[in-house]
Parts: sequence; C-alpha cells; structure tokens
Amino acid sequence: MSINRQRLPDYDVADSVELTTPAQLRAIADPLRSSILDLVLERAATVSELAAAVGRPKSTVAHHVGVLVDAGMLKVVRTRRVRAIDERFYGRTGRTITIGIARRPGDDTVPVCVNQLSVAAAESVPAHEDDTLYSTLRHARIPRESASEFWRRVEALVREFSALPRSGETVYGLAVGLYPTDQPVLPEALPAGDEEH
Repeated sequence: MSINRQRLPDYDVADSVELTTPAQLRAIADPLRSSILDLVLERAATVSELAAAVGRPKSTVAHHVGVLVDAGMLKVVRTRRVRAIDERFYGRTGRTITIGIARRPGDDTVPVCVNQLSVAAAESVPAHEDDTLYSTLRHARIPRESASEFWRRVEALVREFSALPRSGETVYGLAVGLYPTDQPVLPEALPAGDEEH
C-alpha cells in the first residue's frame, strides 16, 4: 500500500512551529481557529473557502484568520487575480504545531498551555455514544528518558497520520498524551529466600 502519492499540504511548509507566548496559546485554544488550522493542512485555502467549510460568515472567518496570521501560525502562501482583486490563499507555517513552555507576564512558575486531551474528550462524546470511539489508556513505570524517547516516536506517528491522503466523508481525530500520574507503585520485590511469612 502506498503511503501518500500526493503532497500534503499543496504548499511548502516547515516541519514544525513552536508556540511560546500567551497570545499564541490563546489563538490556538479557539475551536474555530483549530478547525481552520486543520483544514489548511490539506491544502491552502481562501477565506471564502474556509468560511464555506466551517459554515460561518466570511467576516468572522477573516477575523480568525487574521488572529492566526498575527500569532505566526498562518501565512499567505500564494495569491491569484480574480476580477481585479488579489485572492489570498492561506497555509500553515508549520506542519506540526507544538506547545512550548509559555508563562504569564511576571509569573516564573505557572506555565500557560492548552490541554488538548480535554478538547478531545469533549469532541469524542458523540463517537463514544455511537460506539465508534477507539481509545485506550495504559500506565507504565518508566524512567523520564524513556518517556521522552517514546514521545518522539509518538510524534512521528502523529506526523504520519497528518500526512495521510485526504478522502472519505469523515474527519477522524487522533488524541495522544503522555503525562506523569500519581498511580500506586509496588514496593521493590524482596530477594529470593527473603520472603516474609
């Protein structure tokens, strides 16, 4: 089976862009702006095309596109002349958008971040109710270095998912997270012969 014969998206894009400011995090936290970012991962689009796809007025979508441009997540990737007007096509600045550590002004301790898992939890409710949700949750006691290496492999799988050819009627969501927990830990096993009776 061929992985992806067409280039996705249809414009040049950096592999990733990192968000590190509160303004960028506020920009990506809006569900409509997240939808716009997802749509242009397939191909560059005009404000009119985006408005039609999300079912919102052009003026509303133009505002949100402007916020994403100002935040450094969207840019004009090409233009075309239509009846004496330059039509702008917008694309992402990075194929993958990662959240870096961002802090509120004057705060050295509390990072500001978007919990994508809470977004996915809310978004997945209809699939859960229709019994079409594929999910799993596992816990493993591993060193921090192993967690970092595993996460790099997960990110590669997410990039592969994002690059799949677009077809079909349904948009699927993929949510992944790796986080420390307060799950209980078994004590170290006693050496053989030292079992308590």
